[in-house]
Amino acid sequence: MHDTAARGFGADVTPLELARDTDLGRDLAVKVLLPAHQHKPELARLVRRGRADFLRQFPALAAPEMQAQLPDPAAPTTFEQSKLDLSERERNGEMYALHRDLLAIRREEQVFAAQRSGGVDGAVLASEAFVLRYFDGAQGDRLLLVNLGRELSIDPAPEPLLAPPAGTRWEVRWSSEDPRYGGFGTPPVEGDERWHLPSESAIVMRPAPEPGAND
Repeated sequence: MHDTAARGFGADVTPLELARDTDLGRDLAVKVLLPAHQHKPELARLVRRGRADFLRQFPALAAPEMQAQLPDPAAPTTFEQSKLDLSERERNGEMYALHRDLLAIRREEQVFAAQRSGGVDGAVLASEAFVLRYFDGAQGDRLLLVNLGRELSIDPAPEPLLAPPAGTRWEVRWSSEDPRYGGFGTPPVEGDERWHLPSESAIVMRPAPEPGAND
């Protein structure tokens, strides 16, 4: 771990420690109370009160009975319970794989990472389904299809955002229905001007050359 705290930003009390998770490909940061301050009752009381005051902004945690259940930030047991249990990667392998792949997409697909003005447009497809189209002239557009409800068939599908770029067709880049995440697989999403979305799913589509387009 590497100490990345800046002086004047609580560095003398709660430095920021930075570590690299090589599996997820991202940095993890935690605040650590320096040993010299861990056994000061007055500081512990102020930290405990400050944490409780902060959490009162959330209605579910503002009730007195919930405030009484908040763990003591200065208690050693709170620290022990906050440690990452890396064995959960195996016990929750499907969920771990899903988040690892989503982070990889955000890192590798610049169209998602750009977040530029005018770079995304969206439309409602049904009462519980919508589409977001991310525009990128270099790598090609991406579609994010989200269905929060039951299995959905759209026939016909007149929404302009669903149209692929000229000379291309859409193919699945990522799907929450991948069996590696505990899903049941992704049937064909697009075909003959009709679209099919599995229930409670999210799917990323990318353009691919039409068969015979380069002949």
